[in-house]
Amino acid sequence: MKTLSTETILQIKSKNQAARRVLLALIFSSLGFGGCAPAFRASPISPTPQTIVETQTVITRPATVAPTMVTPESAEQFDGKHAYAEYLTAQMNFGARPAGSIALRATGDYIIAELKKNNWQVETQEFEYRGAPIRNVTGKYGAGENKPLVILGAHYDTRPRADQDKQNPDAPVPGANDGASGAAVLLELARTLDKTKLKNEVWLAFFDAEDVGGLSACDLRVVKQQKPTALCDTNEWSWSVGAQRVAENLQTKPEAVIVVDMIGDADQNIYYERNSDAQLQETLWQIADKLGYRQWFIPEFKWSMSDDHTPFLQKGIRAVDLIDFDYLSWHTTQDTADKVSAASLERVGRVLERWVEGE
Repeated sequence: MKTLSTETILQIKSKNQAARRVLLALIFSSLGFGGCAPAFRASPISPTPQTIVETQTVITRPATVAPTMVTPESAEQFDGKHAYAEYLTAQMNFGARPAGSIALRATGDYIIAELKKNNWQVETQEFEYRGAPIRNVTGKYGAGENKPLVILGAHYDTRPRADQDKQNPDAPVPGANDGASGAAVLLELARTLDKTKLKNEVWLAFFDAEDVGGLSACDLRVVKQQKPTALCDTNEWSWSVGAQRVAENLQTKPEAVIVVDMIGDADQNIYYERNSDAQLQETLWQIADKLGYRQWFIPEFKWSMSDDHTPFLQKGIRAVDLIDFDYLSWHTTQDTADKVSAASLERVGRVLERWVEGE
């Protein structure tokens, strides 16, 4: 993802028990951020499309927040504990999962099996990018029924180099939040969505090769690859390679695309993202408010991101990036499962569940 280059180090959060202040304002374009906010989607209140604007917000939260209890009457609701214990843990057990790796192939096979188990039609999109094999996986429901299409997406690859880690910059990123959290939310939705309530054709899209941006195929060799002899092309990769391929090959224009990325942070703060569709974004935040999640879904602008929603925006498709970029472990070896909470997964999952089911 994400718009930040390897030359830029973000100092994001300063915490204490009573309050939290968010600092920093950095200029994107002059530092070469990979994929700064595109001008065609810039928010009118943003000083420039390339500027990160951070609000001065003090938010008080309880020390711990448990996921909503699942009662017999709500047994098919999104369950954050299950999403964490089953889907996030399973991904982490494969190890680091960069594009083209053996571990990512195994992760994709696992995702396919889970989608089929929950009666989703599965399609894959396989291609090579600079010598590396790439595979997008999509679970579909309602295909061929002439219903409006909506896509929920997340990347499932991890960054091959922890370039924001001062101690271990050449080690792979474990990818608990940046990778596994979004995919875990989609898999739990695959299990719990009430298909009788779906008025749209729904795709659950797992994008490959989002997180190699600014690096090269040589960096992928930090873990075992599917094609080890083909992987020392030193050309810099683009971001969102998998999502770009999906957007370019759509046969039907979706009504909406919602991307979930880095949403599992135990200290969750999801702000409006400046390049996202404003109306769709507001709808999601209103659902969050009704569910009692206002202190975690903060209705204020903060980040301008280039992420997996960007290729769809460039095609004129309404798209939103649900992202919590206030994450100290971003692109470091500290992006581990203990930084993620079941409660954070559940809040995002319940919002998407309510939106997709149309309640």
